[in-house]
Amino acid sequence: MAAPNLSPALRAPASSRAHPKAKPGYGKRSVPKQRHDGEGDFTLLPERERHIAGYVDALPEGAAMDIKSLARSQPLYGQMAVGSALRALGVAGHLRHVRCLSGEGDQVRWVTRTFWSRTAHDNEWWTAFLAAEEHHPAPQEATEKVVPAPGEAPEPEPAPAPVPVPAQPPALVVPQQRTAQPQPQPQSRPGLSPAFAALARLGRTDSRLALSAADCAALEQAAAEWFARGVDADYLTHALTAGLPASVDSPFGFVRRRLHDKLPPRLPATTPATQATPVRRLMVECTECGAPGRPEAFRDGLCRPCRELEPA
Repeated sequence: MAAPNLSPALRAPASSRAHPKAKPGYGKRSVPKQRHDGEGDFTLLPERERHIAGYVDALPEGAAMDIKSLARSQPLYGQMAVGSALRALGVAGHLRHVRCLSGEGDQVRWVTRTFWSRTAHDNEWWTAFLAAEEHHPAPQEATEKVVPAPGEAPEPEPAPAPVPVPAQPPALVVPQQRTAQPQPQPQSRPGLSPAFAALARLGRTDSRLALSAADCAALEQAAAEWFARGVDADYLTHALTAGLPASVDSPFGFVRRRLHDKLPPRLPATTPATQATPVRRLMVECTECGAPGRPEAFRDGLCRPCRELEPA
């Protein structure tokens, strides 16, 4: 009688292609608190799944996890075999494909990650882990850092070498000369307010509303009231220059009149309860068809339609 094959995970043979790195935010993510790499990690898996699992487990963080990249980087299995192996590893509890938001402010985009666990976990563990990941995501590293092996102390970063300060030559004393004093420009004024700057740029937008520095200083308080009501410089400029007559005899009087007549309303103050707070969303992707959904809607990494296709 043939003995069952309980050999450890097969390591991928050397390949001429280096495994590619995924785009920033994508790729492999190992779950925390992994135990040490042992020979019995993937013993109960079939030979193909043991080989793919050993190859994926050896990949660094952020490595590309798409089927094409995995098939190109190891020579034993093609894309269809790799796709079937990843599906089986998801059912066995080693991985989950996840689509989540990455970034801050306006620079937010959806990225696809593959969370990998050397130890197989059940559905309840994965659901709890992904729920915690949604509310407390791991911080993103700006640059890639080398992670020390378990039990190994990280190497201290070398201190930067001191930069020698060159000796300054003695300054030459130049006799003060009389020069014509230039006229002060609005842009060179220290602490220039947004209201003053917007008024000073009116003449460049439309020459009929060219204001002097004294005119800008006299109208600065009236323009500042617009900014206090939530508008920006572009809004103020458009409101003052829209629908100008063919000629403006007094730019100062014309702008002062429009600043008073077109003053926007004051918006009601927003309370912290009504302010929109960014919500970090996370969706699991089906290992078979890639359909996204909430973590609790998946079993063994598969959506309901793909689970119903399984034989009894």
